[in-house]
Amino acid sequence: MRKQEVVVKRSREEKLAVLRQRHHLPVLIVGGGINGISTFRELALQGVPVVLIEKDDWCQAASGALSRMIHGGLRYLETGEFDLVKESVQERDRLLKNAPHYVAPLRTTVPVDSWGGGLVNASKRFLRLSEKPARRGALLLKTGLSLYDLYTRQHGSMPRHRLHNRAETRARWPSFADWVKYSATYYDAWIKAPERLGVELVLDAENSSANALALNYLSLEESDGERVTLRDRLTGEKFTFEPHIVVNAAGAWIDRINHQLLPTEPPKLIGGTKGSHLIVDSPALLAELRDEMVYYENQDGRVCIMFPWYGKVLVGSTDIRVDNPDDIACSPEEQRYILESLRFVFPHIEVRDDDVLYTFAGVRPLPASDTQLSGRITRNHSLVYLPPDATRDFSVLNLVGGKWTTFRRFGEQAADRVLKLLGEQRQRSTEEMAIGGGRNFPCRERRASWIQELHGKYRVPESRIDRLIDRYGTRAVALLRLIAEQDEQPLQHHAGYSDTELRWLIRQEQVVMLEDLLLRRTALGISGELTPPLMAEIAHLMAQEMGWSVAARQQQLELTLARLARLHGVSGLRLASPSPYPSAGELHVGQR
Repeated sequence: MRKQEVVVKRSREEKLAVLRQRHHLPVLIVGGGINGISTFRELALQGVPVVLIEKDDWCQAASGALSRMIHGGLRYLETGEFDLVKESVQERDRLLKNAPHYVAPLRTTVPVDSWGGGLVNASKRFLRLSEKPARRGALLLKTGLSLYDLYTRQHGSMPRHRLHNRAETRARWPSFADWVKYSATYYDAWIKAPERLGVELVLDAENSSANALALNYLSLEESDGERVTLRDRLTGEKFTFEPHIVVNAAGAWIDRINHQLLPTEPPKLIGGTKGSHLIVDSPALLAELRDEMVYYENQDGRVCIMFPWYGKVLVGSTDIRVDNPDDIACSPEEQRYILESLRFVFPHIEVRDDDVLYTFAGVRPLPASDTQLSGRITRNHSLVYLPPDATRDFSVLNLVGGKWTTFRRFGEQAADRVLKLLGEQRQRSTEEMAIGGGRNFPCRERRASWIQELHGKYRVPESRIDRLIDRYGTRAVALLRLIAEQDEQPLQHHAGYSDTELRWLIRQEQVVMLEDLLLRRTALGISGELTPPLMAEIAHLMAQEMGWSVAARQQQLELTLARLARLHGVSGLRLASPSPYPSAGELHVGQR
């Protein structure tokens, strides 16, 4: 049995230096979305020498564009995917336990327009006789929720559902449209920081084994059937290795990666669909929702959601077939569709295009399918193994499909397949393993006294401690220790963050680009808090940490602005050129 060891954190350059010394790789994982990260964590915990690469940043694509729901898959009951519902409920509850700093219960209400509607069509869909979506009545919904409760009682811990008559519905939801006759309430869960949870999984994995390396902004370039070549996207440096197993976890890019790995024509595995979401600033809608999600069917039968998000409201989503996963963005037509769906439920609450602060979209890596309706494609996951052949010396294991809720189980299955191919045995399970700042996270009743204890120890205001715990869970203790040793200064253009906090994030969490910090390590972008002065201030701070020149800093600002406008609908941000802050080269910055 391999000895498990905790390793000292290595910088990106130190990890690249290790990579330069390697010529053989037992396992190379391509793709730093949640499924690739999960597989990496599972293998690292078994002591397997494994390298994870991502061409951009961790959870930058579809894994950062989810609906922010961690759910048991209520609608999968309708298609008869009972095993997927069982697995989803189990994994949802594991996340509630293992990542309580980011995953929390979410009370959910479903508005309903009739008592018996949708029964015939639902039966046809269950029997695969029809793909046509249709609205569901209260009786059908209650049947599904009763079955969902059964799974929850057996495999989970959420409260049971309740069906409300018209009077009860109106008492709680006075702004619902006139067509709403009933409503049902049940519980699932939501995740407030999926990209941060992904980073914490990477950090946990690397800290568990000296043999595990994870590098973002490192791409797969080519393969000759014996060796693979990787390229550092920051410097252009190339690395060539002979892998034993390549795990293709590239999501919507799986087929594209296989074209690089396989000399012969690879099988088509992915039939991706685009899902777009909006973050809207609507005090009236936020007040109506309070702390609940509304899970509703639009007029065309497509399921949509809305729930509170960082003081704003998240609304989505769409489900559109796409062939090219690059530069995916919410289109004006999709934004119009989502806002119209919102008005369908709350006709008296006006949400205009100007109220949309931020949009995001991703491509779900669903299995290739001939079905004409995207919503009918399974959300289950599968492993597709391609053994070595006359043209290729290494194995390729493809991770197809999946969803955020079940990432741990999918990674576990992929890792077990890899371990079998390597002739190794599993040593540790992640079923009950806490993630990052979820370790030793206090229950709600204990939180206030814990904050008081931390205040007494570090002399940081309790309100500041509470905010840091909300952002980082128990990992905030390391930051509090750092703050206590320094003179923490709030940012000039955002009092909720400090120079110490952002420098800690840059040093500890594999931040490479300005966008990584603004959109994924913090919620500044998605919560609509970015302003030109704030971006310039943070770019200046990051230039100090990264050693950027004036030109490099300005390039980062311009690149981030362009991506915010093109991919997230954030327009109107303009920076003075050049930026008013001096470059890192003009400052005397000590060593880290």
